[in-house]
Amino acid sequence: MAGSTHTVTNQAPPLVGYDVFAADRALTAAVERHLAPELREEALSELSGLGRSCGSAQMQEWGALANENPPRLRTHDRYGHRLDEVDFHPAWHRLLGKGVSAGLTRAWTRPGGHVLRAAGFLMWTQVEAGNGCPLSMTHAAVPALRTDPGLAAEWEPRLTSEVYDRELRPAHLKAGVLFGMGMTEKQGGSDVRANTTSARPLAEDGAYELTGHKWFCSAPMSDGFLVLARAPGGLTCFLVPRVLADGTRNVFLIQRLKDKLGNRSNASAEVEFAGTWARRVGEEGRGVRTVIDMVAATRLDCVLGSAGLMRQAVARAAHHCAYREAFGGKLIDKPLMRNVLADLAIESEAATTLALRLAAAYDDGGERERALLRLAVPAAKYWVTKRCAPVVVEAAECLGGNGYVEESGLPRLVRESPLNSIWEGAGNVQALDVLRALGRDPLVLDAYLTEVGLARGADHRLDAAIRGLLTELADLEGAEGRARRLTERLALVLQGALLVRYAPPEVADAFCASRLGSDGGAAFGTLPTTLDLASVVERARPPA
Repeated sequence: MAGSTHTVTNQAPPLVGYDVFAADRALTAAVERHLAPELREEALSELSGLGRSCGSAQMQEWGALANENPPRLRTHDRYGHRLDEVDFHPAWHRLLGKGVSAGLTRAWTRPGGHVLRAAGFLMWTQVEAGNGCPLSMTHAAVPALRTDPGLAAEWEPRLTSEVYDRELRPAHLKAGVLFGMGMTEKQGGSDVRANTTSARPLAEDGAYELTGHKWFCSAPMSDGFLVLARAPGGLTCFLVPRVLADGTRNVFLIQRLKDKLGNRSNASAEVEFAGTWARRVGEEGRGVRTVIDMVAATRLDCVLGSAGLMRQAVARAAHHCAYREAFGGKLIDKPLMRNVLADLAIESEAATTLALRLAAAYDDGGERERALLRLAVPAAKYWVTKRCAPVVVEAAECLGGNGYVEESGLPRLVRESPLNSIWEGAGNVQALDVLRALGRDPLVLDAYLTEVGLARGADHRLDAAIRGLLTELADLEGAEGRARRLTERLALVLQGALLVRYAPPEVADAFCASRLGSDGGAAFGTLPTTLDLASVVERARPPA
């Protein structure tokens, strides 16, 4: 029998059994804002259903199990035959099946699909970020395949299916498939033009034989992969099926799985091609051009994933502080803790608002929106993903020692938080892509300035930030050394403009004062005390 010293008091209950979508006011408002009126009722119902799943005890348990039991590589069977298979815990398959059935790979085939999927992906990341990788790759493969109408007609219905089929068999026998990606190599990394994997044409039209390696191959258990290799005409994109049409395994030698800091449930591999059959996607020598829209889509998913991690961290911190008492009252009511929580909430809402705006640009598809995406996606990918780690770490600190214990869920978020900044092109790559977009097409800057200009006159700090940004943009000669600063300012001004237009006044006021003005410190919790911080915190807090 437990003694009186073991009576448990002053602990927050588990954050479980709630609707993750309905509890996220910034997300629900963004979905309602960006969806056509005739789509809203069905979409909100669908997202609320997914939100309840995301907040359920069952999904949280599956997420924990998938991370506690990472994938295992089986290179050979007992007789010495090559297998090259990856075994996953059953929880991984259950989660991935739920993500596919929730439509997280079918944005391209339905009205408002990108906004719907963005909201779903942002929530799903909060359950388990690892299986976001195959969902993201599968979603992003569609625009690359559309460069070849024949391939698109064959593969797109399977990629956008809501059926998860984990078995390795010919794709034409499956109702749904997943795709991975293999672009980078040891010697080049992000500089894919340094790739050495070779592609030799075969007699069959469009068919090639690949020889080489890939240093990072995402989701190696997938049914197909988009890879870059050197054909006679230059760097080219290829589709590598895992299983050939006759049922034989393609040559896909998995050398090892990466031992990663976070993202433990997901398999990332080094693979070798040695006479591997592949089908060309697009023209020879146009490989980078073929995959560029795929890369942009995965970069937006990095923004969404980071926004999701931030949201979950802020929700856990606010939930804990709403119940925990110290120094004579609830932590959430203490002025200093309220300042910290409000600062974190502002960062989270700014990330969500920007991410959903970019998803809406995909749904619009107009020339101006496409131009905006060419600049805003790398800028958002640079800034939002970099803000994720400090937000999550500060949120863990809000729980004190409890936040450093695995059972709180915060350590898993902390380990995951740097990933999106590194993958799909790290910070310098994004900043250089911003410069490249500015230098290549005047419409890009025009689209950006038009977007932020919609908020001019509403806040003097935003107006001053826009003027300062215009001064920086006036001279891009030798801009590489200050590309990070410029990219940061582009992202912050765009976030500020969106919040001024769409967020509650207390949120926009706090953002403009601390991020665009001079009234904020380097650490979280340094907002001006004259702001309405209580309302900001209440907006971010999940239901009691």
